[in-house]
Amino acid sequence: MPKTVLIAEDDKDIVELLTLYLSGSGYEVLSAPDGEQALELLRSHEVDVALVDIMMPRMNGYDFIKAARKTSDVPIVIVSARSMPADKIVGLDAGADGYITKPFDPLEVTAYIRAMIRRREQGRESAGTAGEDDAPATDVQAAGGAGEAAAPTSPDAITCGELVFDPHRLTLSKRGETVPLTAAELKIMAAFMAAPGRVLSKGRLYAAVNGEPAIGGASSVMVHISNIRAKLEDDPLRPRYIKTVRGLGYRLDG
Repeated sequence: MPKTVLIAEDDKDIVELLTLYLSGSGYEVLSAPDGEQALELLRSHEVDVALVDIMMPRMNGYDFIKAARKTSDVPIVIVSARSMPADKIVGLDAGADGYITKPFDPLEVTAYIRAMIRRREQGRESAGTAGEDDAPATDVQAAGGAGEAAAPTSPDAITCGELVFDPHRLTLSKRGETVPLTAAELKIMAAFMAAPGRVLSKGRLYAAVNGEPAIGGASSVMVHISNIRAKLEDDPLRPRYIKTVRGLGYRLDG
């Protein structure tokens, strides 16, 4: 049975673009131009992932998320042109599970949705297994968080504490669970994982993403770092892995 994605977005062009890509990937798509209609669809349909804009008429994205969280645990991803860290913090605190900034690559959004659905299904499977066995978690389960052992990695995989980066599969995992990252975010994490504990400047991270020196564009690195923290950190407001070194850049701690 195909998975269902709910799009809460008042920009018709964006809805058409996402619908085209998601339908082509085998998803059923529901859409609503405002938060109130989106909430009605969420209550009346089985939804697997919701993509939500912040600025919408009648009910904005923040209010939609707060209302949805009263009755649903569906993964919610904010898709918004608002890229300030404060906007992301408010969205995540409201109950969102991820944040994608516009403009975006539809293929990256599709990959993000696949990862969200996979993590949700793994969580349900592990919860069912725990209920049937009614036994304490094993060491592997405790380390995996979601009760799943880490997937096999290539011999060249890089480990830093609980993080594993596989350069062949181009995946980053934390406690055995894949962290859904965009292409740019993966490039930044590859740079971090290659030099754990070392301070990397914004210019160096910009070059890792774009392949060229930063000329007035290094500020975009801050947005990528904020997005990575939102997906990687248990508490993005108090990051454990990616630390800011004032005046110098960022450092990855294991």
